Amino acid sequence: MRPLRASPPILAVLALGSASCGGDAPEPSPDAVTDADRPTFPLDADIWLAELDRHDGALVMGSPREAIHRAGYDNQPYFTPDGQGFWYAGMDEHSGQAEIFLYRLDGAFAQVTQSAPESEYSPTPLPDGSGLSVVRVEADSTQRLWKLPFDGSEATVLVPALAPVGYHAWVDGSTVAAFVLGSPPTLQVTDLSTGTLSVVTENIGRSIRSIPGTSAVTFVALDEDSNAVLTRYDLDGTVTPLVETVGNGDFHAWTPDGTVLMADGPQIHAWTPGNMGWTLVADLSEYNVRVTRLAVSPDGTHIALVVEPGDVSL
Repeated sequence: MRPLRASPPILAVLALGSASCGGDAPEPSPDAVTDADRPTFPLDADIWLAELDRHDGALVMGSPREAIHRAGYDNQPYFTPDGQGFWYAGMDEHSGQAEIFLYRLDGAFAQVTQSAPESEYSPTPLPDGSGLSVVRVEADSTQRLWKLPFDGSEATVLVPALAPVGYHAWVDGSTVAAFVLGSPPTLQVTDLSTGTLSVVTENIGRSIRSIPGTSAVTFVALDEDSNAVLTRYDLDGTVTPLVETVGNGDFHAWTPDGTVLMADGPQIHAWTPGNMGWTLVADLSEYNVRVTRLAVSPDGTHIALVVEPGDVSL
């Protein structure tokens, strides 16, 4: 991976995520990957990238390659609307604070924010395309949702009363669902157009994901038998259990055609509504890693994987 570059102005960097990117270098096909292309791994989290395809209706993942490989925290990838890159939260090696970075599939990347002593996590495109929503850890350690506009104007708090926020996803253009820390953690939904805030349920997992083409999100909740269940929340307030997770997993992501992917150690499994159970898509055991967070590009052709050493507890 290329070394970190100096951060350009926020407007120039953020705009990369909303514009199409021409001239991208072609990616190697899975059967063209050699041992020299295989990722190496330090003792911390990195982000890998792989191609997704369907063969006879089955989802297939190509061989992974390194996208972000450096010492320190790099996590929470979220693809740009054009599918040509992803934002992620990473540690600024100078300040030691978490900032937002942008990686492009052609290998270019840049630092988006420089906001020390505050930190930003969970970069997510706003539904109207005007910027990013992020979880900002403010100077007094308060964690709230903030808006980072693409036009370079000042960042603002989206929901002042909602704290401490850990993670979030957009239900529709004005409604956001958030994992709010506490004992127990809760799923809280806010309608920004009215200011209405409601607690949906408690004892949820950290991963909240928008379902493409719907006004709904999914999260993991515990049922009455303490089984981890992938659960759907719809804009009308309906909460629907979908399927038990793989290995009591939590982190998941949806493909644009309606399949959900979930990690279990080094393996990635798929489930499509209407099917009885999960199907193995990829097994990365040969790399001695475990997969945590994952993200799928809007066109369904790429997957970003956050990987950690499989034999080291971080």
